[in-house]
Amino acid sequence: VGTYVVITPDETRRNQLQQIAKKELDDLERWKEEHRPGPIKLVPQRLGGKESEAQARQNQQRMLMQSKYQQKHKREEYIKAKKAAEEAEILKKKAIQREKAKRLEVKKRQEEMQRREMFLENQYYKTNELLNRLELGLPKSDSCQIANRGPESTAWTRSHSYKQALREDENRRLEEMKQEQRRKAELMEFKQKQKEEARTRALQNEQR
Repeated sequence: VGTYVVITPDETRRNQLQQIAKKELDDLERWKEEHRPGPIKLVPQRLGGKESEAQARQNQQRMLMQSKYQQKHKREEYIKAKKAAEEAEILKKKAIQREKAKRLEVKKRQEEMQRREMFLENQYYKTNELLNRLELGLPKSDSCQIANRGPESTAWTRSHSYKQALREDENRRLEEMKQEQRRKAELMEFKQKQKEEARTRALQNEQR
């Protein structure tokens, strides 16, 4: 380690600095004593408004309870709205399923009506074919037996009348079935329109 030199302090300079610091501290204490604030004088007044402390605490407690109830009410309203939305979605899906089932039922009924019409038409043609065969077995119109109005002529008349009655009956049945099918189609269309209007009003009410 290298050598070093210790310098002795200047006592005169040190004493001067201590005297200056002491004087400054004395001046600071004197200034504090001179500028010390005096006693505060205020006019007595009642604080807290017109309510007492008990009433203020009671009001504070009531506001806290109301805040809790409001939060609970908002939570319940949110849950209720969520359930209502879920139920509306379920009802919408059920309505779609019902519409599909109804359309399928209408389709089945139409197919059944078509099959019945085809059956009646086939039956009508077969009946005509049978009557035509019966007519072929009867004597001709220019024969003497028909001119004499014998029993065979009476049988031909009955056969012709029966054939005509069957045709009229079949035509009447076909016309009635067609009218019934048209009435059912019009009724289904009217019900469909009513359901669409009711669904539209329900959606508008829900949106409002």
